[in-house]
Amino acid sequence: MIFIIDMDGNKEIFKGKTFSGLLEDIYTNQTTKDRQIKLLISDLQPLIKNSGDATIIVPLIKEYLEAAVKNDEHLVKMAAIVQRAMARTENKNNDSPLLTEEEKRQLLEAVDDMAKGEKNEQAKKQ
Repeated sequence: MIFIIDMDGNKEIFKGKTFSGLLEDIYTNQTTKDRQIKLLISDLQPLIKNSGDATIIVPLIKEYLEAAVKNDEHLVKMAAIVQRAMARTENKNNDSPLLTEEEKRQLLEAVDDMAKGEKNEQAKKQ
């Protein structure tokens, strides 16, 4: 991984994205999602007239929330990895591994989850 320092001292972690930009994206996604969830719930609330309606609508909200939470978790994990890599680069401490075995396992699981999610979305569209 190559880091490029710009004029403000921000490190470019990949083309066109700095670490501070990644953190800003995480924050923006969180606040936007919070507003969207509140709006979704307020829009769907009038549609729930009885327990039968709730059993149909509530799982949809739950699925939306779970997808949003997973997305945020992946962004936060990516930010932690980048931050650790940046610290290693600054300290020239290459003796310690960038990721622990547990973090590698979690990262692979996250990639698998994302791949499964994409397959499920494609299957739903067909």
